[in-house]
Amino acid sequence: MTTADRTPEASALLTHHVEVRGVDIAYSEQGAGPVVFYAHGMAGSRATDRQSGLFDLSPIAAAGFRLISYDARGHGESSGTGDAADYAWQHLAEDLIALADHFSPDAPVSVVGSSMGTGTALHAVTQRPDRFDRLVLTAPPTAWETRAGQTAIYEGLAKAVETSTAGDLATLFAAAVNPPIFADVPSFPPAPGASAEMLPIIFRGAGLSDLPDAETLATIGQKTLILPWATDPGHPLSTANRLADLIDGSELFVAETSADIATWGTRAAAFLGQ
Repeated sequence: MTTADRTPEASALLTHHVEVRGVDIAYSEQGAGPVVFYAHGMAGSRATDRQSGLFDLSPIAAAGFRLISYDARGHGESSGTGDAADYAWQHLAEDLIALADHFSPDAPVSVVGSSMGTGTALHAVTQRPDRFDRLVLTAPPTAWETRAGQTAIYEGLAKAVETSTAGDLATLFAAAVNPPIFADVPSFPPAPGASAEMLPIIFRGAGLSDLPDAETLATIGQKTLILPWATDPGHPLSTANRLADLIDGSELFVAETSADIATWGTRAAAFLGQ
């Protein structure tokens, strides 16, 4: 590796691999210090987050943390299985716990989650609260009452992928309706960060998922920052508001514009460093 390759920007692009619960997890890292994981959204990846240009979390590494971004199983450069149940959030949480045990066996880790990654983080912290420090929950997804209709939506998406050609799929995803908050972001949504073979399995796993129930969430004692965005029915403010009510002492900031979302890296760094 050359000296130029040692810059934080270059380090964030280098891919490493670790075996976790029977699959190969791809990850990249920046910075040094206490470990902070970044868990992306459903059908996304480290690469699609870079492509969108919305999720610059480098301020976390600059603030004295070891930021580890990973591709969830079946996503990006990670391998996967053919069982949809493995992609339910409570089982993705087991991957996150295993990663925490691998990278920080002697100290709790913090987590920044996005959508599916937020669901993963919440299941992980309620399964093993001793392994986690602070939580940053971005784009909380549909949950509880608003989750009820999602299973049929995900099954429809799974069948569409299974019965479409590559060209049809590209057209389908390009035609997806963007929430108004992203009207000025031409690169959003990016193309899926999972293969056509994996997408139906991932969608069906999402259909098996929900956030932990209210009684369980109320036990969370970790300091928590909640960062929803507005105008998106798939990530309704009702979920974020309910989480803020349930998690004692949590902080809430609602992004009303894409420019607000661009501040999340700085906000997360400041929160983690308090």
